[in-house]
Amino acid sequence: MLRYEARTDATPQTVWALMACPTRWAEWAPHVRGAWGLGWPQVQEGALGAARLWGVAPVPAKVIRVNPGESWAWQVGVVTIDHCVEALPDDEGALIAITMDAPGPLEGVLARTYGPVVERLVERLARASDDAIALGA
Repeated sequence: MLRYEARTDATPQTVWALMACPTRWAEWAPHVRGAWGLGWPQVQEGALGAARLWGVAPVPAKVIRVNPGESWAWQVGVVTIDHCVEALPDDEGALIAITMDAPGPLEGVLARTYGPVVERLVERLARASDDAIALGA
């Protein structure tokens, strides 16, 4: 399993609003050029839809788990991608984590190819969350 983390001063609720709402993904994931069928206003367990990545053909995905305010996961082909937010002790912000789980050698390929992208995405999500609290959102 591959795991990428970043810390933010924002509350878990602020992070969740960005992380779980498909219409807000472009605020922190600029390669996502649209998503549909995955739930509205937030991802919904069991939803089957697609995300358009890098402006190319849609990538089919299924939301397989949602723990509101905490985590959601989707299945993209044989890869499971989990998005989590956890409160840090003493109201010191939140920890954001994205994990990817894939069978066998595919995990190594993901680590070298999409892993660096996900690492930057987690950092962008943390910055977007910080910006949201700075703007009073």
